[in-house]
Amino acid sequence: MVVLPNCISMSAEEYLLWEPTQEQRYEYWDGEVVAMSGGTRNHNRISGNFFKLLDDALADRSCEVYIVDVKVQVEPGQKYFYPDVVVTCDQRDRNPQLIQFPCLIIEVLSPSTEAADRGKKFAKYRQSPTLQEYVLVEVTQPLVEVFQRNEQGKWVLSEYNLGDRFRLESVDVDIAIADLYRQVQFETEPTDEGV
Repeated sequence: MVVLPNCISMSAEEYLLWEPTQEQRYEYWDGEVVAMSGGTRNHNRISGNFFKLLDDALADRSCEVYIVDVKVQVEPGQKYFYPDVVVTCDQRDRNPQLIQFPCLIIEVLSPSTEAADRGKKFAKYRQSPTLQEYVLVEVTQPLVEVFQRNEQGKWVLSEYNLGDRFRLESVDVDIAIADLYRQVQFETEPTDEGV
């Protein structure tokens, strides 16, 4: 994420009217409009794989899965974010422009967004009473962190690596890490052999 030049400020109402007319996506942070940065091929592939796995698994249910271009109303009039993948199973979610009642949010990490995804964004997402799971996915190695809200309302972290499977309780779906990272090419460290 980068802040727009000249620090564009506007009301939430102005943002919600202005942003759909723009070629680029912008998040909204307490009156400040923030441009979304572009992603890498791995970022795109992982987001797409996650979307496809969820969309296929939820095809016969009343849940809806969205990727990249649908924003989540995190705090009405204050914060609107674009997660990489979001799922809603709430019949109240009828706004054509945004999701208000997510049960699952997935962020694929990149160097420019990781700190915000782990920190400020997760702190705000956790305030949503309907959010049950928050998933962070690494792009440089096969590692998935699943934060699940337990019965006491506390967030519990579980980590998964290549060869593992994990269950998304919010949507009752099992996912293999290998499927999530299908066709993802990780950079390898150059070796001194053959020099």
